[in-house]
Amino acid sequence: MVKLHKCPICGKMTDDEKYRPFCSKHCADVDLGRWFNGQYAVAMEEMDEADYQELESELEKLVDQKDSSI
Repeated sequence: MVKLHKCPICGKMTDDEKYRPFCSKHCADVDLGRWFNGQYAVAMEEMDEADYQELESELEKLVDQKDSSI
């Protein structure tokens, strides 16, 4: 049993498993192009200097733990 969904690019019903969630290669390529052109973005939180220092300290602890277990 095939479930039909709407293509997020053009809104047509999708029934081809090969390009899902898109209806065709064209719509899949349009979506990929939008990622490449920066139209889509993943939200991120900026880190300040204190965050970097804390991260570096935690990484050093992990490396030290790994070295001591060898």
